[in-house]
Amino acid sequence: MDRTDLTTAHIADGCVRTGVPVRCAPAGMRPVVEGTRLAGRVLPARHAGSVDVFLEAVAQAAPGDVLVVDNDGRTDEACIGDLAVLEAADAGLAGVVVWGLHRDTADIRAIGLPVFSLGALPAGPLRLDARPPQALRTAVVGQWTVGPADLVFGDDDGVVFVPAARAEEVLAAAEAIRDAERRQATRIREGVPLRRQVGFDAYLTARAADPHLTFREHLRAVGGAIEE
Repeated sequence: MDRTDLTTAHIADGCVRTGVPVRCAPAGMRPVVEGTRLAGRVLPARHAGSVDVFLEAVAQAAPGDVLVVDNDGRTDEACIGDLAVLEAADAGLAGVVVWGLHRDTADIRAIGLPVFSLGALPAGPLRLDARPPQALRTAVVGQWTVGPADLVFGDDDGVVFVPAARAEEVLAAAEAIRDAERRQATRIREGVPLRRQVGFDAYLTARAADPHLTFREHLRAVGGAIEE
């Protein structure tokens, strides 16, 4: 089936349906270019004040990897700019995700490689800290620690991480949810309200008899796809 238009929302819902923890980057994570999407294996790099860690990570990358930069979510410095992004593009990476800020926005847009970050700032790092021993093994994004055993997906809604070992299961569930939502949207446009499609009156009646019945349980019984 076609997966090219699966959104991060579909994938997050696919995680819920398959029992995989939903691991989203914090809400401020957005693409530098609106409409940008990315998908690939996590290539972690923990920034300590110098771009050398990015160059070392890229040297070890496989085409299609996504450089995931951990800069502790700092908003007092931009840790990545056009040269590092250009290097990643030249190595065949699928994109860059920065738990922190970027700079050289116009140049990054011109390069065309998908870049996601918390925003932009003109100033680069004014520090040089000791590199942590796990700098090329894992990265932290928000509350989540990710590494090469994870895949990352990004679009205008943000970024979500999925264990590579569960990816096929999650993506198959995401496809089913996407297709159900499309059918529901088509029927709404044809004049069939969503309430009728999902048997909402029946749900209210059943809930009156069983106050513990959840709408999600009802949706699963009728094949709806609103909440996941």
